[in-house]
Amino acid sequence: MTATDPAARTAVVTPSDPRYEDLLDAYNHRFSARPREIRVAVSAADVAAALRDAAGSGARIAARSGGHCFEGFASAADLAVLLDVSQLDGVAYDPARRAFAVGAGARLGPVYRALHARWGVTIPAGTCFDVGMGGHVAAGGYGHLSRRDGLVVDHLYAVEAVVVDAGGEPRVVTATREPDDPHRDLWWAHTGGGGGNFGVVTRYWFRSPDADPARLLPAAPGRVLRRTVVWPWEPMDDKALTRLVRNFCDWHEDNSAPGSPAAPLWSNLILSHRSAGAITLTSVVDEAAPGAAELLDEQYARLTGGVGVVPAVDDRAVQPWMSGWMPSFTWPPEPLGRYKNKAAYLRRGFDDRQLEVVCSYLGGDGGNPFACLVLSGYGCRIAEVPSGDTAAAHRTPVLKAMFCGGQWTSPDEDGPRIDWIRRFYRDVYAHTGGVPVPDAVSDGSYIGYPDVDLAGPEWNTSGVPWHDLYYGGNYPRLQRVKERYDPLGVFRHGLSVRPPA
Repeated sequence: MTATDPAARTAVVTPSDPRYEDLLDAYNHRFSARPREIRVAVSAADVAAALRDAAGSGARIAARSGGHCFEGFASAADLAVLLDVSQLDGVAYDPARRAFAVGAGARLGPVYRALHARWGVTIPAGTCFDVGMGGHVAAGGYGHLSRRDGLVVDHLYAVEAVVVDAGGEPRVVTATREPDDPHRDLWWAHTGGGGGNFGVVTRYWFRSPDADPARLLPAAPGRVLRRTVVWPWEPMDDKALTRLVRNFCDWHEDNSAPGSPAAPLWSNLILSHRSAGAITLTSVVDEAAPGAAELLDEQYARLTGGVGVVPAVDDRAVQPWMSGWMPSFTWPPEPLGRYKNKAAYLRRGFDDRQLEVVCSYLGGDGGNPFACLVLSGYGCRIAEVPSGDTAAAHRTPVLKAMFCGGQWTSPDEDGPRIDWIRRFYRDVYAHTGGVPVPDAVSDGSYIGYPDVDLAGPEWNTSGVPWHDLYYGGNYPRLQRVKERYDPLGVFRHGLSVRPPA
């Protein structure tokens, strides 16, 4: 290949290029940076070259894999160079490391399909197929198999990242979980330390610590039992809604300990705003799990007890995991959507006062049909890993909550929509300063769903800094990694790890 061969050159796309608008487009249209150039990398060397140029000029640079960040970290107003790694999307077996190599730009859907079709294995990642691996894994990564198999990073063997030293020189570093690896701290920082903090990830390798030598990763399910239940909102009063949410939380409190027989069962309860007309439960369990059908029946009986509202839909089916159930969510549903979302971990279910707030906001005015509170199953295998073993510190919750302000397309709606979700979240956590301070019920938030409000004194009056909500006791170690691998502060955004003072 010659230097003049187009395949040997990184694409540098400027605003005059017809590709610019398509490459610029991302998830949240509330943010619309106009960088002077977009670099489309096809190798770690490309990434290094882009970082060398940016570090030398002091230009603000950000990397993007799938582009599904809730905030504008890759769309900041002062962004000069957008480094697109979406073409680093290979999935292959690496015999030298006895691990599966996955490019940081690969999307979850193709990764699942490749691992499943070629090797019959999987990782416990998310169900939004367009999400990029780069940010998803760096945040910890979780999904419908996490109760059974843990977080994605519990299976992360190595990471390849391009970092920038004190002299402004980029270098490609491969860090593994091996105890004697001199870069092991860099591997650790990428097991839940968040994206855009320490360097640009170009590749991950996955192999479970206790891997079956014949598989190396968890076996993919064959078929799943799925139950979809839809309750109509019209007859749902506060008493019924409170009972439904409490039942869901109680079941998870009782069935989320390490070693629980219910670990193969995952549930997602979407508490939509009343204007949507319905509340939806999805529960899935590997058909091959012991007592799978009984687990599904027992959970349904617990969840519906005392609710008093007859479901409009109660559909039960057996489906192939990959081709039947797995394509479950597509996000974003609106290509030009504008969003504001927030998150929290629950060690226990909401208390009575919090449930009153939930009923008030979801059953009242101000939301739109896409506004909701989503409660997703957590715990079990996740809780088996000590909080310091990975940067993902939240190991005791039984549920993960996402507060969604909905979706809209007009900038004119930004004010009321954002205000609604901010007040909703603040009022749920009013007793702890408007944020989920770790206590008997809450356990902070998930950096994969970043929310800059947690760093703002108007919305976080708890006295607990944002980094403790996201990283708990792991933050000082992340700071030391930051100091070592990003001494110039090349990688920064609204919630980036800061070096030690």
